[in-house]
Order: sequence, then structure tokens, then C-alpha cells
Amino acid sequence: MKELSKIIQNLPQSGIRKLQDAAREIPDAIRLETGEPNFKTPDYICEAAAQAMKDGFTKYTAVPGIKTLRDVIAEDFGKRLGIGINANQIVVTGGGTMALEIVLGCIGNPGDEILVPDPSWPVYTMQVLSNGLTAVPYVMPADNGFEPKRENIEPLITDKTKAIMVNTPSNPTGAVFSEETVKMILELAVKYDLYVISDEMYDFLTYEGKHYSLKAMDPDGRVILISGASKKYAMTGWRIRYAIASEKITSLMNQLMVATIGNATAVAQKAVEAAITGPQDFVEFSIKDYKARRDAAVKIFEEEQVGFYYPHGAFYIMVDVACCHMDSEEFALKLLAEEHVAVAPGGTFGESSKQMIRISYGTEMDALCEGIRRMCRFIKKYSK
Repeated sequence: MKELSKIIQNLPQSGIRKLQDAAREIPDAIRLETGEPNFKTPDYICEAAAQAMKDGFTKYTAVPGIKTLRDVIAEDFGKRLGIGINANQIVVTGGGTMALEIVLGCIGNPGDEILVPDPSWPVYTMQVLSNGLTAVPYVMPADNGFEPKRENIEPLITDKTKAIMVNTPSNPTGAVFSEETVKMILELAVKYDLYVISDEMYDFLTYEGKHYSLKAMDPDGRVILISGASKKYAMTGWRIRYAIASEKITSLMNQLMVATIGNATAVAQKAVEAAITGPQDFVEFSIKDYKARRDAAVKIFEEEQVGFYYPHGAFYIMVDVACCHMDSEEFALKLLAEEHVAVAPGGTFGESSKQMIRISYGTEMDALCEGIRRMCRFIKKYSK
């Protein structure tokens, strides 16, 4: 038979998925590898979805999403960012991966290059490649709190560069970009006429300082903001995200949506609408809980004198395991086998983090602390 797609066959594998598969074979494993809240979706959101089903809201919707949801998103982000946003600037998709896929499909042409953070969520690179584009990593130096400097980005820009991808607060590092860093990225985008794809899914999880949205400083409609409800309202399985962009870009996204997903799930859209317009007590509680877990994890690492990078946002911590003299995937698989603790290998996030691992404190407090203690014991054992 004729050869299957070379592009898809050559996509890099996700080290996170590999660890997830291995951890499933160990029933008592402490799961610190997955970036997912351990909370269940709040009742009022589930009740809204149930009511939508009872009302027969189970048909196709408008391609970019139901108008009432897009109006709610526009109002919410307009207030938070201090800018004018209308429903036609919003496209609701089936999850974050789909939102990014659609955006890249609309702005990219064969031969284009996309600047991708290193370290970053591995799906960024996979999606750039799956669209037939070239991923060019730019390093976010650990010694600069995983914030990129101008010299990390500007020398990589060529006449083939189409966009810069940005993620703040960051997965996997927990870095929160300063206002100066955000302005620097936008200055480069304007200077070289680039788009900016800004994944701000964790904007609500900033423990110190302030989250600076690139869309709030967008000078001329070149910033495409990706956000969603999955982390904020513990709705990962509902598969809803959204993109906020200029109407010129969203009109193209609508066209591509017809050829790919059609529309996001009707009931899930109603659930997200209820999430945004309903009581925000859950969000306030979860932020306090995540911060308490972050602080507990930091305390253990400091007491055990194990090197780590202090996070100011999201719910991840990068840990330095260079002292163990093994690559991050070998470390993660060996830790899982010996201590029954699953972590994400840093190498899956980029070359610059091959001697690190990422833990998620999206898990509950007792398991988190026990898992970190076991990991510290493991690091001490193999660093001798």
C-alpha cells in the first residue's frame, strides 16, 4: 500500500503521554505528571449542562460557538483586559489543542516558521509541524526565571518567520512574564510584522505580581489570545477553549472550523456559559488551594535541599535533576518503577530542560507532599 503521511509519522512523541501510560500500570502510583486539576466540575455547571440536555439543546450550533456564550466571553475579557471585544472576534473550539490547530492553519503557509518557547508544552511543536510549518525554538533561560530576553528571540527571526508563540503563566515552568518582557515581545512583533499567539490559559493562577496579557497591549490586531474554562473551572474533559482575535482572522477560523470540527459540543458550550456567569467561589477557593500546595511543595524542596525553580503562576514546578546523571526520561521511568511516583520528563518540553523534570500540583495535598518526599529521597540516592 502507498505510504502514509510522513508529516504525522515524524511528529515527536509526548514524553508526558509515555509516563501516563506507564503510570496506569501501577495502581498505587502518585500521579504528578498530568496537568489537570484534581477538583470535580462545580455542581452548578453540571446542572446547567443537564438542564440544556433536558431542554433539547443537543443539536448543531453556529460554527464559531453560540452567540450567548461568545457575548459572555467578550464581556468577561473586555472588562478584565480593559479593551473592546465583540462576539465576532471570538471562536469557540473543541479544546485547547483544536484552538491552536485552527489558528496555525489560518495564519501559516508552507515554508513559514513559528517561534516556539523552549521549554514549553510539547503540543505546540507538534501542531506547528502537523500544519507543515517549521518550529524554531527560542530559549527561556532558567537563570532569568524562564522569561525570554530580547537576545533569545530576535536573532532567530528571518523573512520566513510568521509568528511568535507565547505562554504566560507558563506550562511547564510556572513563570509569569513581567510587563517589560511582554512589551519586548510585542515590539519585536511590530518591528518584524509578526503575529503573536498568546496562550493565557492560566491567567487566573498568578500568585505574586500581576498577569500582563499580550492581548491587552495589542497595538493593531496581531495578537491572537487563546484561553478557556478547562483549568479555571476544572472542566478539562468538557473540551472547550476559545480564541480571541481580529475579525479578519476569526472569519478564516470559521471557514477552517467547517472543514474540521464543525462546532464545539452544544451542551459543553452551555456549561461554560454557566461557569463564566455563575458564582466564582470555586475559582477563589481553588486559587488559595493551589497556592497552599505550591508553598508546601517549596518548603519540602528547601528542607531537603533539592534544586527547583520557584513558580509564580500555573500549577507546575520544574526540578533540577542534573545531579543524578541520567536524562529526564530515564529519571522519570526509574522514579516511577522504584518509588511509584510519576513525573513529566523535562526533555519533552525542550532541549533546555533535558536535565529537569516537571511536577504538577494539580493533585491533592497529601499525595503531592508524599510524592515529593519520595522523589527527594530518590534524587539523593542517585546523586551520590
